[in-house]
Amino acid sequence: MKQLLLVFVGGGLGSVLRFIVAKLLNSPETGIPYGTFVANILGSFLIGIILGLALKNNALSQNQILFLATGFCGGFTTFSTFAYENHVFLKSGDFMSFAIYTIASFVLGFLAVFFGMYLVKS
Repeated sequence: MKQLLLVFVGGGLGSVLRFIVAKLLNSPETGIPYGTFVANILGSFLIGIILGLALKNNALSQNQILFLATGFCGGFTTFSTFAYENHVFLKSGDFMSFAIYTIASFVLGFLAVFFGMYLVKS
């Protein structure tokens, strides 16, 4: 039960922060979802740091990992919003934005995880 509560609270905090980032950065004029992009890349970087710390000398407990990685990062990042925004790009015929957003999200997301883990190792 404690683990469920940790994931619940962490996820709630991450979701609220993602909402704030989206409100601040998404561009209604251009339709470009900068907020989701930033949240997903930053969340990838944070999970790299968190899991890197977890692997390094067992620096984090299982409960801390659940709260931070599963809860907070899971709530902060969002694949469903990413998928919907890509649907909007495709539906409007904006194939260039679709391609750039999708490729940049995947490449930078992976690099952010690796960079976060690299920083912790150093």
